[in-house]
Amino acid sequence: MIESSFTLYKLIILYMLQNVNFPLSNTQISDFILEKEYTNYFHLQEALSELQDTKLIEIEKVRNTSYYHMTEEGSKTLSFFENEISPEIREEIDHYMKEHSYELRKKASVVADYYKTAGDDYEVRCQARERKATIFEIVVTVPSEEAAKKICSNWENRSQKIYASIMNELSR
Repeated sequence: MIESSFTLYKLIILYMLQNVNFPLSNTQISDFILEKEYTNYFHLQEALSELQDTKLIEIEKVRNTSYYHMTEEGSKTLSFFENEISPEIREEIDHYMKEHSYELRKKASVVADYYKTAGDDYEVRCQARERKATIFEIVVTVPSEEAAKKICSNWENRSQKIYASIMNELSR
């Protein structure tokens, strides 16, 4: 039997990550766990931190968003303790993941980030990912942080249209 509720929170996070083939953001994990009232925000963040410290998950930061991937060690750990998550909770997670799969996948597969270059410019990297592979990437240099933020926002909102337009032009 599970020794504490805190262990259960960590197993729920691992179970969520096991059931997708893309990373989940802190917000996506939080939305589910807090909506179901399994725990509060602070305990959830502590659980995520401990999972990272013990190398059961890895974190990737893009702008102000943290994305979590389950490690091989995390997968092994979950295989030993998965049955400690009640069938009802597993069913709730499975249902949530199925119901929100498109939104969850879209958020993880379309990524844009920027950083300041050695000069006064900003470099913006826009990516489309499938699983852990980058299938499309464009990098542009812009003169201001405001322009960089706008490009990131536009990529996240209009990536499919932009990608289709570029591919159309390149395949003529």
